[in-house]
This record gives sequence, C-alpha cells and structure tokens, in this order.
Amino acid sequence: MIFHLASVVVDPYTNESAWILKTASRIMNQFAGAGVRVNWIIACGADEARTFLGPLADEFLVFTDPDRTVIRALGLTELPAFVLIRGDGTIPAAAQGWSADSWREVSHDIASLVSWSKPTIPAPGDPSAFRGTPALV
Repeated sequence: MIFHLASVVVDPYTNESAWILKTASRIMNQFAGAGVRVNWIIACGADEARTFLGPLADEFLVFTDPDRTVIRALGLTELPAFVLIRGDGTIPAAAQGWSADSWREVSHDIASLVSWSKPTIPAPGDPSAFRGTPALV
C-alpha cells in the first residue's frame, strides 16, 4: 500500500525552522492516525537532524536531505514548508514560510483527502506569520 505524505520541511540552520517545531508537531500529531504518513524532511544529515529535532526525531518519521535534492524536486523556495505529497507523487498543496492561512489550507487538503478531522490553525502559542529562509543555499 502506498501512503500519502504530509511533510514538514525544515532547515536546521535557521531560526525560522526552529520557531515552527512546536506548531508543526501539533499539526502532525493531528494526522498521526490518518491514512497519511506525517514526517519531517530536514536539510542535513542524520546526526544534525537528531540534534535539531531532539525528541521529535523519535516521535515522527524523519527523512534527511543533506544535498537538498528532495527539497529541490518539491519546487520549494522557502523553509519551513508544509507539503502534501500524494501517493502518485503529485503535490496538490504546499505552504512555504509560516502563515496560519496557508498551513491551514494544506491541512484541510490533507484532511479532505484522507477523510480526517482538521487541526485548529492557528492555535494558542503559534507564532505570528513570517517569511521562510531560502530553501536552496
């Protein structure tokens, strides 16, 4: 069986990606039991990923992308990002940087695709909107 992916893409060398960890993990937990595989795609190697994510590295699936090959293939220009990757490889929804509206739109697309409940975005404690940092450095 091929699952859809709900990927949060981060750069461990930027503050912007650190600012979104708590919010992203809350959203990812909402989809943990759904017919989608929530995961991190992180622009570094395994050791750096574990350092940056801390206990989140054990809670969720983690893909490392030290050469940013996947990030480039996804067409991302800013990180952090939230991306829905369908089982057929298409990308029907993506949000770059952080804005509650854009991440909510991606989460609603995921919820509709897998018939799951929608997370509350924004929630108390979520950061204010901010632009991401360059995805391809």
